[in-house]
Amino acid sequence: MTPLSWLDDQLTHLEEADLRRALPTPIGKQGAIVTIAGRPLINFASNDYLSLAAEPRLIEAATEACQHVGVGRGASPLVMGRADIHQCLERRLATWEQTESALLFPSGFAANVGTIPALVDREDAVFGDAKNHASIIDGCRLSRAQKHIYPHADMNALHRQLLEGAHFRRRLIVSDTLFSMDGDLAPLAELARLAQRHQAMLMVDEAHASGLFGAQGRGAVEYLLAETPHLKDHVHIRVGTLSKALGTAGGYVCGSHRLIDWLANRARSYVFSTAQPASISAAALTALTIIEQEPERRQTVLKQAAHLRKRLQTQGWDTGRSCSQIVPIMIGSPATTLRVALALREQGLLVPGIRPPSVPPGESLLRLSLCYHHTPAMLDRLADTMLSLRHLGVR
Repeated sequence: MTPLSWLDDQLTHLEEADLRRALPTPIGKQGAIVTIAGRPLINFASNDYLSLAAEPRLIEAATEACQHVGVGRGASPLVMGRADIHQCLERRLATWEQTESALLFPSGFAANVGTIPALVDREDAVFGDAKNHASIIDGCRLSRAQKHIYPHADMNALHRQLLEGAHFRRRLIVSDTLFSMDGDLAPLAELARLAQRHQAMLMVDEAHASGLFGAQGRGAVEYLLAETPHLKDHVHIRVGTLSKALGTAGGYVCGSHRLIDWLANRARSYVFSTAQPASISAAALTALTIIEQEPERRQTVLKQAAHLRKRLQTQGWDTGRSCSQIVPIMIGSPATTLRVALALREQGLLVPGIRPPSVPPGESLLRLSLCYHHTPAMLDRLADTMLSLRHLGVR
Protein backbone atom coordinates (compact mmCIF):
# COMPACT_ATOMS: atom_id res chain seq x y z
CA MET A 1 0.00 0.00 0.00
CA THR A 2 1.11 3.53 -0.80
CA PRO A 3 -0.50 6.90 -0.03
CA LEU A 4 -1.93 6.88 -3.58
CA SER A 5 -3.26 3.31 -3.62
CA TRP A 6 -6.81 4.57 -3.24
CA LEU A 7 -6.63 5.87 -6.81
CA ASP A 8 -6.90 2.33 -8.20
CA ASP A 9 -10.31 1.78 -6.60
CA GLN A 10 -11.58 5.21 -7.61
CA LEU A 11 -10.50 4.76 -11.23
CA THR A 12 -12.23 1.37 -11.25
CA HIS A 13 -15.44 3.01 -10.01
CA LEU A 14 -15.24 5.54 -12.84
CA GLU A 15 -14.69 2.74 -15.34
CA GLU A 16 -17.69 0.78 -14.08
CA ALA A 17 -19.92 3.85 -14.33
CA ASP A 18 -18.75 4.60 -17.92
CA LEU A 19 -17.31 7.88 -16.65
CA ARG A 20 -13.57 7.29 -16.99
CA ARG A 21 -11.78 9.48 -19.50
CA ALA A 22 -8.55 8.74 -21.32
CA LEU A 23 -6.20 11.38 -22.65
CA PRO A 24 -7.05 11.73 -26.35
CA THR A 25 -4.63 11.21 -29.20
CA PRO A 26 -3.04 14.59 -30.02
CA ILE A 27 -4.13 16.32 -33.22
CA GLY A 28 -2.62 19.06 -35.35
CA LYS A 29 -4.35 22.18 -36.62
CA GLN A 30 -7.98 22.86 -35.87
CA GLY A 31 -10.26 22.55 -38.85
CA ALA A 32 -13.41 21.02 -40.27
CA ILE A 33 -11.42 17.83 -40.82
CA VAL A 34 -8.82 16.62 -38.33
CA THR A 35 -6.54 13.60 -38.46
CA ILE A 36 -6.41 11.33 -35.42
CA ALA A 37 -4.17 8.27 -35.39
CA GLY A 38 -3.76 8.64 -39.16
CA ARG A 39 -7.50 8.75 -39.86
CA PRO A 40 -9.33 11.85 -41.14
CA LEU A 41 -12.51 12.72 -39.23
CA ILE A 42 -15.09 15.43 -39.80
CA ASN A 43 -14.72 17.54 -36.67
CA PHE A 44 -17.89 18.39 -34.73
CA ALA A 45 -16.05 18.64 -31.40
CA SER A 46 -14.38 22.06 -31.61
CA ASN A 47 -15.42 25.43 -30.17
CA ASP A 48 -13.60 27.15 -33.05
CA TYR A 49 -16.98 28.40 -34.20
CA LEU A 50 -15.80 30.96 -36.76
CA SER A 51 -12.93 28.76 -37.99
CA LEU A 52 -10.29 31.30 -36.99
CA ALA A 53 -7.92 29.08 -34.97
CA ALA A 54 -5.88 28.19 -38.07
CA GLU A 55 -6.70 31.36 -40.05
CA PRO A 56 -3.51 32.55 -41.84
CA ARG A 57 -4.13 36.18 -40.86
CA LEU A 58 -4.09 35.25 -37.17
CA ILE A 59 -0.96 33.14 -37.62
CA GLU A 60 0.79 36.03 -39.37
CA ALA A 61 -0.17 38.48 -36.60
CA ALA A 62 1.04 36.10 -33.87
CA THR A 63 4.32 35.41 -35.68
CA GLU A 64 5.07 39.08 -36.16
CA ALA A 65 4.39 39.81 -32.48
CA CYS A 66 6.69 36.96 -31.42
CA GLN A 67 9.48 38.38 -33.52
CA HIS A 68 9.13 41.81 -31.92
CA VAL A 69 8.53 40.97 -28.24
CA GLY A 70 9.36 37.30 -27.84
CA VAL A 71 7.19 34.46 -26.52
CA GLY A 72 6.84 34.53 -22.73
CA ARG A 73 6.16 37.70 -20.75
CA GLY A 74 8.30 36.83 -17.75
CA ALA A 75 6.04 37.99 -14.93
CA SER A 76 2.53 38.90 -13.90
CA PRO A 77 0.94 41.98 -15.49
CA LEU A 78 1.29 44.04 -12.30
CA VAL A 79 5.02 43.34 -12.03
CA MET A 80 6.39 43.80 -15.57
CA GLY A 81 4.55 41.35 -17.82
CA ARG A 82 2.04 43.73 -19.37
CA ALA A 83 2.90 44.80 -22.93
CA ASP A 84 1.57 47.60 -25.13
CA ILE A 85 -0.41 45.10 -27.16
CA HIS A 86 -2.21 43.87 -24.03
CA GLN A 87 -3.38 47.39 -23.37
CA CYS A 88 -4.38 47.75 -27.01
CA LEU A 89 -6.45 44.55 -26.88
CA GLU A 90 -8.11 45.57 -23.61
CA ARG A 91 -9.13 48.91 -25.08
CA ARG A 92 -10.40 47.20 -28.23
CA LEU A 93 -12.42 44.69 -26.21
CA ALA A 94 -13.97 47.46 -24.11
CA THR A 95 -14.97 49.35 -27.26
CA TRP A 96 -16.33 46.18 -28.86
CA GLU A 97 -18.38 45.31 -25.77
CA GLN A 98 -19.45 48.97 -25.40
CA THR A 99 -18.10 49.22 -21.85
CA GLU A 100 -15.64 51.59 -20.22
CA SER A 101 -12.80 49.18 -19.63
CA ALA A 102 -11.55 45.59 -19.91
CA LEU A 103 -8.98 43.31 -18.30
CA LEU A 104 -7.22 40.27 -19.80
CA PHE A 105 -6.96 36.96 -17.90
CA PRO A 106 -4.95 33.80 -18.73
CA SER A 107 -8.19 31.91 -19.54
CA GLY A 108 -11.95 32.20 -19.30
CA PHE A 109 -11.80 29.84 -16.33
CA ALA A 110 -9.33 32.16 -14.61
CA ALA A 111 -11.57 35.14 -15.32
CA ASN A 112 -14.52 33.55 -13.54
CA VAL A 113 -12.66 32.06 -10.58
CA GLY A 114 -10.85 35.36 -10.06
CA THR A 115 -13.74 37.76 -10.57
CA ILE A 116 -16.46 36.18 -8.42
CA PRO A 117 -14.39 35.99 -5.19
CA ALA A 118 -13.28 39.59 -5.79
CA LEU A 119 -16.92 40.71 -5.77
CA VAL A 120 -18.45 38.71 -2.91
CA ASP A 121 -17.31 36.88 0.20
CA ARG A 122 -18.77 35.22 3.31
CA GLU A 123 -20.93 38.23 4.18
CA ASP A 124 -22.63 38.11 0.78
CA ALA A 125 -24.80 35.88 -1.41
CA VAL A 126 -24.37 34.61 -4.95
CA PHE A 127 -27.22 33.36 -7.14
CA GLY A 128 -26.42 31.06 -10.04
CA ASP A 129 -28.14 29.00 -12.72
CA ALA A 130 -28.02 25.25 -12.13
CA LYS A 131 -26.35 24.74 -15.53
CA ASN A 132 -23.63 27.37 -15.20
CA HIS A 133 -20.15 26.46 -16.39
CA ALA A 134 -17.79 24.73 -13.96
CA SER A 135 -15.60 27.84 -13.77
CA ILE A 136 -18.57 29.86 -12.47
CA ILE A 137 -19.43 27.14 -9.99
CA ASP A 138 -15.85 27.01 -8.72
CA GLY A 139 -15.69 30.80 -8.51
CA CYS A 140 -18.79 30.76 -6.33
CA ARG A 141 -17.25 28.11 -4.08
CA LEU A 142 -14.01 30.02 -3.72
CA SER A 143 -15.86 33.21 -2.81
CA ARG A 144 -17.23 31.63 0.41
CA ALA A 145 -20.46 33.56 -0.20
CA GLN A 146 -23.81 31.97 0.58
CA LYS A 147 -24.72 30.03 -2.58
CA HIS A 148 -28.24 29.94 -4.03
CA ILE A 149 -28.71 27.75 -7.10
CA TYR A 150 -31.92 28.21 -9.03
CA PRO A 151 -33.32 25.64 -11.51
CA HIS A 152 -32.15 26.23 -15.05
CA ALA A 153 -33.56 29.52 -16.41
CA ASP A 154 -36.27 29.61 -13.71
CA MET A 155 -36.73 33.32 -13.07
CA ASN A 156 -39.57 32.80 -10.57
CA ALA A 157 -37.26 30.72 -8.41
CA LEU A 158 -34.52 33.35 -8.67
CA HIS A 159 -36.97 36.07 -7.69
CA ARG A 160 -37.94 34.13 -4.56
CA GLN A 161 -34.30 33.56 -3.65
CA LEU A 162 -33.51 37.24 -4.02
CA LEU A 163 -36.43 38.16 -1.76
CA GLU A 164 -35.25 35.68 0.87
CA GLY A 165 -31.68 36.95 0.57
CA ALA A 166 -32.48 40.63 0.94
CA HIS A 167 -30.51 40.84 4.20
CA PHE A 168 -27.12 40.04 2.67
CA ARG A 169 -24.58 42.85 2.31
CA ARG A 170 -24.02 42.26 -1.40
CA ARG A 171 -25.83 40.04 -3.86
CA LEU A 172 -24.42 38.77 -7.13
CA ILE A 173 -26.41 37.07 -9.88
CA VAL A 174 -24.18 35.11 -12.26
CA SER A 175 -25.13 33.21 -15.40
CA ASP A 176 -23.84 31.98 -18.71
CA THR A 177 -25.56 33.75 -21.59
CA LEU A 178 -25.26 30.74 -23.90
CA PHE A 179 -25.13 27.44 -22.04
CA SER A 180 -22.25 25.35 -23.32
CA MET A 181 -23.87 21.92 -23.24
CA ASP A 182 -27.55 22.61 -23.99
CA GLY A 183 -26.98 25.40 -26.52
CA ASP A 184 -29.81 27.56 -25.18
CA LEU A 185 -29.78 31.24 -24.24
CA ALA A 186 -30.35 32.64 -20.76
CA PRO A 187 -33.45 34.84 -20.15
CA LEU A 188 -31.15 37.84 -20.05
CA ALA A 189 -33.79 40.58 -20.08
CA GLU A 190 -35.49 39.09 -17.03
CA LEU A 191 -32.13 38.63 -15.29
CA ALA A 192 -31.40 42.32 -15.84
CA ARG A 193 -34.85 43.33 -14.57
CA LEU A 194 -34.41 41.24 -11.42
CA ALA A 195 -30.95 42.72 -10.85
CA GLN A 196 -32.44 46.20 -11.16
CA ARG A 197 -35.40 45.44 -8.92
CA HIS A 198 -33.35 43.84 -6.15
CA GLN A 199 -30.26 46.09 -6.44
CA ALA A 200 -28.08 43.07 -7.20
CA MET A 201 -24.93 42.89 -9.28
CA LEU A 202 -25.34 40.94 -12.54
CA MET A 203 -22.41 39.09 -14.07
CA VAL A 204 -22.74 37.18 -17.34
CA ASP A 205 -20.35 34.87 -19.15
CA GLU A 206 -20.48 35.36 -22.92
CA ALA A 207 -17.91 32.63 -23.66
CA HIS A 208 -19.96 30.75 -26.27
CA ALA A 209 -22.01 33.72 -27.52
CA SER A 210 -19.25 36.24 -28.32
CA GLY A 211 -18.63 36.46 -32.05
CA LEU A 212 -21.87 34.65 -32.93
CA PHE A 213 -24.82 36.68 -31.65
CA GLY A 214 -25.84 40.30 -32.08
CA ALA A 215 -25.79 42.66 -35.03
CA GLN A 216 -22.05 43.22 -34.55
CA GLY A 217 -21.27 39.79 -33.09
CA ARG A 218 -20.76 41.16 -29.59
CA GLY A 219 -22.75 38.39 -27.96
CA ALA A 220 -26.04 37.66 -26.23
CA VAL A 221 -26.19 41.00 -24.41
CA GLU A 222 -26.27 42.80 -27.74
CA TYR A 223 -28.66 40.23 -29.24
CA LEU A 224 -31.17 39.79 -26.43
CA LEU A 225 -31.25 43.38 -25.19
CA ALA A 226 -31.37 45.08 -28.59
CA GLU A 227 -35.00 46.10 -28.02
CA THR A 228 -34.46 47.10 -24.38
CA PRO A 229 -31.15 49.03 -24.37
CA HIS A 230 -31.84 50.51 -20.92
CA LEU A 231 -31.39 47.03 -19.44
CA LYS A 232 -27.76 46.88 -20.62
CA ASP A 233 -26.84 49.20 -17.75
CA HIS A 234 -27.92 46.45 -15.34
CA VAL A 235 -25.50 43.92 -16.81
CA HIS A 236 -22.61 45.08 -14.68
CA ILE A 237 -19.89 42.49 -15.41
CA ARG A 238 -19.29 40.77 -18.74
CA VAL A 239 -16.88 37.85 -18.98
CA GLY A 240 -15.69 36.45 -22.29
CA THR A 241 -13.10 34.17 -23.80
CA LEU A 242 -10.72 34.51 -26.71
CA SER A 243 -10.44 30.74 -27.09
CA LYS A 244 -13.69 29.96 -28.90
CA ALA A 245 -15.10 32.15 -31.69
CA LEU A 246 -11.96 34.33 -31.61
CA GLY A 247 -9.75 31.30 -32.21
CA THR A 248 -6.94 32.17 -29.77
CA ALA A 249 -6.60 31.81 -25.98
CA GLY A 250 -7.33 33.70 -22.79
CA GLY A 251 -10.23 35.36 -21.04
CA TYR A 252 -11.36 38.87 -20.31
CA VAL A 253 -13.72 40.89 -18.15
CA CYS A 254 -15.45 44.07 -19.34
CA GLY A 255 -17.20 46.70 -17.23
CA SER A 256 -16.76 50.07 -15.60
CA HIS A 257 -13.39 51.68 -14.93
CA ARG A 258 -13.77 51.16 -11.18
CA LEU A 259 -14.69 47.48 -11.64
CA ILE A 260 -11.55 46.83 -13.69
CA ASP A 261 -9.46 48.83 -11.22
CA TRP A 262 -10.78 46.64 -8.40
CA LEU A 263 -10.20 43.37 -10.25
CA ALA A 264 -6.64 44.37 -11.14
CA ASN A 265 -6.05 44.73 -7.41
CA ARG A 266 -8.07 41.82 -6.03
CA ALA A 267 -8.66 39.09 -8.62
CA ARG A 268 -6.07 36.53 -7.56
CA SER A 269 -6.02 34.68 -10.89
CA TYR A 270 -4.99 37.98 -12.51
CA VAL A 271 -2.58 39.26 -9.86
CA PHE A 272 -0.69 35.96 -9.51
CA SER A 273 -0.60 34.72 -13.13
CA THR A 274 2.03 35.46 -15.73
CA ALA A 275 0.75 37.79 -18.42
CA GLN A 276 -0.63 36.38 -21.65
CA PRO A 277 1.89 35.97 -24.51
CA ALA A 278 1.83 39.06 -26.70
CA SER A 279 1.45 36.88 -29.79
CA ILE A 280 -1.96 35.72 -28.54
CA SER A 281 -3.14 39.28 -28.04
CA ALA A 282 -1.98 40.20 -31.54
CA ALA A 283 -3.92 37.29 -33.02
CA ALA A 284 -7.01 38.20 -30.99
CA LEU A 285 -6.91 41.77 -32.30
CA THR A 286 -6.91 40.39 -35.83
CA ALA A 287 -9.79 38.07 -34.98
CA LEU A 288 -11.87 41.01 -33.76
CA THR A 289 -11.29 42.78 -37.07
CA ILE A 290 -12.41 39.71 -38.99
CA ILE A 291 -15.55 39.38 -36.87
CA GLU A 292 -16.42 42.99 -37.58
CA GLN A 293 -15.67 42.83 -41.31
CA GLU A 294 -16.96 39.34 -42.15
CA PRO A 295 -20.43 38.94 -40.58
CA GLU A 296 -21.18 36.12 -43.03
CA ARG A 297 -19.14 33.80 -40.83
CA ARG A 298 -21.54 33.98 -37.89
CA GLN A 299 -24.57 34.19 -40.14
CA THR A 300 -23.58 31.00 -41.95
CA VAL A 301 -22.90 29.08 -38.75
CA LEU A 302 -26.25 29.95 -37.15
CA LYS A 303 -28.18 29.28 -40.35
CA GLN A 304 -26.60 25.86 -40.81
CA ALA A 305 -27.16 24.98 -37.14
CA ALA A 306 -30.87 25.76 -37.47
CA HIS A 307 -31.10 23.55 -40.57
CA LEU A 308 -29.29 20.66 -38.87
CA ARG A 309 -31.47 20.90 -35.75
CA LYS A 310 -34.59 20.69 -37.87
CA ARG A 311 -33.35 17.58 -39.68
CA LEU A 312 -32.41 15.85 -36.43
CA GLN A 313 -35.72 16.72 -34.80
CA THR A 314 -37.57 15.34 -37.84
CA GLN A 315 -35.71 12.08 -37.32
CA GLY A 316 -36.93 11.97 -33.72
CA TRP A 317 -33.79 13.06 -31.89
CA ASP A 318 -34.18 15.35 -28.87
CA THR A 319 -32.11 18.52 -29.34
CA GLY A 320 -33.45 20.19 -26.19
CA ARG A 321 -33.91 23.96 -26.25
CA SER A 322 -30.89 24.68 -28.43
CA CYS A 323 -31.09 27.84 -30.54
CA SER A 324 -27.41 28.24 -31.32
CA GLN A 325 -24.36 26.73 -32.98
CA ILE A 326 -24.26 24.17 -30.15
CA VAL A 327 -26.64 21.32 -30.99
CA PRO A 328 -27.07 18.67 -28.27
CA ILE A 329 -28.56 15.25 -28.89
CA MET A 330 -30.01 14.13 -25.59
CA ILE A 331 -29.28 10.46 -24.81
CA GLY A 332 -29.39 10.01 -21.02
CA SER A 333 -27.23 6.96 -20.35
CA PRO A 334 -23.43 7.40 -20.33
CA ALA A 335 -22.94 3.91 -21.80
CA THR A 336 -25.37 4.53 -24.67
CA THR A 337 -23.87 7.96 -25.29
CA LEU A 338 -20.42 6.43 -25.67
CA ARG A 339 -21.81 3.72 -27.93
CA VAL A 340 -23.37 6.26 -30.30
CA ALA A 341 -20.23 8.45 -30.26
CA LEU A 342 -18.13 5.40 -31.17
CA ALA A 343 -20.51 4.45 -33.99
CA LEU A 344 -20.23 7.98 -35.37
CA ARG A 345 -16.46 7.86 -35.17
CA GLU A 346 -16.44 4.58 -37.09
CA GLN A 347 -18.29 6.45 -39.82
CA GLY A 348 -15.66 9.21 -39.90
CA LEU A 349 -17.46 11.72 -37.64
CA LEU A 350 -15.86 13.15 -34.50
CA VAL A 351 -18.71 13.90 -32.08
CA PRO A 352 -17.96 14.01 -28.34
CA GLY A 353 -20.08 12.10 -25.87
CA ILE A 354 -20.63 14.32 -22.84
CA ARG A 355 -21.10 12.63 -19.47
CA PRO A 356 -21.15 13.63 -15.79
CA PRO A 357 -19.68 15.74 -14.27
CA SER A 358 -19.91 17.91 -17.41
CA VAL A 359 -23.68 17.37 -17.30
CA PRO A 360 -25.97 16.24 -14.46
CA PRO A 361 -26.52 12.49 -13.92
CA GLY A 362 -29.03 11.11 -16.37
CA GLU A 363 -28.41 13.88 -18.92
CA SER A 364 -25.53 12.50 -20.99
CA LEU A 365 -25.58 13.79 -24.54
CA LEU A 366 -23.80 14.15 -27.83
CA ARG A 367 -22.55 17.70 -28.31
CA LEU A 368 -22.36 18.94 -31.88
CA SER A 369 -20.40 22.16 -32.42
CA LEU A 370 -20.94 23.80 -35.78
CA CYS A 371 -18.20 25.89 -37.32
CA TYR A 372 -17.89 28.15 -40.33
CA HIS A 373 -15.86 25.66 -42.36
CA HIS A 374 -18.49 22.91 -42.15
CA THR A 375 -19.95 22.37 -45.61
CA PRO A 376 -23.57 21.40 -46.36
CA ALA A 377 -22.26 18.02 -47.51
CA MET A 378 -20.64 17.44 -44.10
CA LEU A 379 -23.88 18.27 -42.31
CA ASP A 380 -25.84 16.00 -44.63
CA ARG A 381 -23.44 13.18 -43.89
CA LEU A 382 -23.88 13.70 -40.16
CA ALA A 383 -27.68 13.80 -40.41
CA ASP A 384 -27.80 10.70 -42.64
CA THR A 385 -25.55 8.81 -40.23
CA MET A 386 -27.71 9.77 -37.24
CA LEU A 387 -30.74 8.43 -39.10
CA SER A 388 -28.95 5.12 -39.57
CA LEU A 389 -28.26 4.85 -35.82
CA ARG A 390 -31.86 4.39 -34.77
CA HIS A 391 -31.13 0.69 -34.33
CA LEU A 392 -29.20 1.60 -31.17
CA GLY A 393 -32.56 2.25 -29.51
CA VAL A 394 -32.13 5.90 -28.57
CA ARG A 395 -34.09 8.77 -30.13
